[in-house]
Amino acid sequence: MQEFASRRKETTVPPFDVILFDVGGVLLSNGWDRGERAAVAEHFGLDLEALETRNAEVMAAWDRSEINRNQYLDATVFYEPRSFSHDEFFESMLSQSRLLPDGALDILREVAASNRFLVGALNNEPREPNEFRFGKYELRRYFKVAFSSCYMGLRKPEPAMFRRALDILGCPPNRVLFIDDREKNVTGGKAAGMKAILFRGADALRAELEEMGVLSPEPNSQRRRLP
Repeated sequence: MQEFASRRKETTVPPFDVILFDVGGVLLSNGWDRGERAAVAEHFGLDLEALETRNAEVMAAWDRSEINRNQYLDATVFYEPRSFSHDEFFESMLSQSRLLPDGALDILREVAASNRFLVGALNNEPREPNEFRFGKYELRRYFKVAFSSCYMGLRKPEPAMFRRALDILGCPPNRVLFIDDREKNVTGGKAAGMKAILFRGADALRAELEEMGVLSPEPNSQRRRLP
């Protein structure tokens, strides 16, 4: 009887086929949001509001890989002579990327290790920072697909971003779970037919995933951190 129950448990259909994670604000700190821009602007003695204005004009194009790193920097910082180089400024930008306190990286690892789902990214990020962050934090160990704006030529919460991801996945929208820290992106995922969760911290996410059957409930003392 116990063996039969074990077999039934092993053949239970997972609640989703695909689980997609945002990166900045869910797994890691934001790559280049206002807080990061403020820190770098202060470090180099730049006018933050001027940087913000110029960033708003070209950030979407960089996110979609319509311009490259140096074109972005020329438009936002190096429109006049500076005492520092493109590389120095870009290195400072990358240094803002950190593990997110109370982030979901351990949860990503657990979900990927279960081998029950196709796990991927659905995030807005320019190509150069995206590849740096994926490499530094070894995210490709866990992601089997990466629907990043720089690869898709689209951005969240544009409806086309979600439609394109679903077209590539080739599975029903209700079989896709999407996790993001921004309400407008969660709303966009839901509008596309996905199940979407607003990330409010690791404990809250874990509780939701346990309730959905994505993660098995475990006593806190038995949870382990995966390498």
